[in-house]
Amino acid sequence: MKIRHMSSRIVLTIAFSMIFLAPLALMAAGVGGGGGEGGGETPTKSLKGQYVGYSWRGEAAGTPLAEADQFIEAILTLDDEATITDLKMRFFVKVDGFWTTRQSGNAYVAVDFDTDPRPAVPGQNGTSMFTVYTVDLMSFYAVAVNSDGTVAAALVDPITRYQFELKLDAQFDFDTVLSELTIGSGHWVPTVRTSGSGYLKPDNWQALADRNPLNMDTWSDSIYREGIFKGITEFSTVRSFLQALGVQFQAGRPQPLAVRYGYFGTGGWDGNYRAIAAYLKGKKATEVESLVDWSIPRYRRAINADNVFGADAVSGATRTAQDSVDTISGATVRMSRESTAYQRALVSAGILDPSEVVLGRF
Repeated sequence: MKIRHMSSRIVLTIAFSMIFLAPLALMAAGVGGGGGEGGGETPTKSLKGQYVGYSWRGEAAGTPLAEADQFIEAILTLDDEATITDLKMRFFVKVDGFWTTRQSGNAYVAVDFDTDPRPAVPGQNGTSMFTVYTVDLMSFYAVAVNSDGTVAAALVDPITRYQFELKLDAQFDFDTVLSELTIGSGHWVPTVRTSGSGYLKPDNWQALADRNPLNMDTWSDSIYREGIFKGITEFSTVRSFLQALGVQFQAGRPQPLAVRYGYFGTGGWDGNYRAIAAYLKGKKATEVESLVDWSIPRYRRAINADNVFGADAVSGATRTAQDSVDTISGATVRMSRESTAYQRALVSAGILDPSEVVLGRF
């Protein structure tokens, strides 16, 4: 699989970047921007308005926001009584000198049905049927059916962060149970490593020979707990799985389908950020002072004297604030970075003092 970063449709212009980033220098003082009173004092007037906060990569090491190549922006909207009416959160990344967002969701996807997928080995990608141009592959899936009924499907496994591919001809028994399609059987092929931050980092595939993306680990249920695969498990049929992807069958045979793609589970970055907004709407900003409950012992122990989370290795602590099963503030992604941006929006509103902000691990 060839991965390239998109630019023409989803990249912000340089002019916009300069205008947008100029006011962010205010963050050096610990304030996100937007309306309202600052200084950490209890507001004496209406909090109605929009308040902005930021979190960025490299801040813990001293990198200023204006020089960061990744940052998260939180735009918090409050009514007169500080009730949250909206939260817009965007994860900006600089790609080839241009700004874009991780949650844009745009992609170009093509399939070569003449190619058979080959497994990756440590340090080297395998052979993929798919060519994908996109910004981020978290929770990505794609599917297509050739004119002869051959099915090609791809799914980025959240546990290993490898792209797994499935190629089945029209004569395949689509009533086969998914658990029978494994790495060892040669059906699910891990072709491309999409990220180095996988929960499992296999040195080879032998130990996982009896697995597939739906049963890779306990946390694999994040694939089918919600979203397009909701209700699909390793005990479902291949037909059910493909139908969830949009494949139609006639007389037991898959019907031709042009390439389609999307994001399973919560819905990738866009879905996660929409879930955070849904979680917050209707709540009092004065009562939700963080997206992460820092009183949880394994999180609290990871905050050092400078209020930085995850910077030091501490016994009984974790460096990652994430819960892909029960979620944190509605999201399944790592949340300490997003919490920092949200807290800084509260600083902008005068609800928090800058000293109360926990600097998340970016």
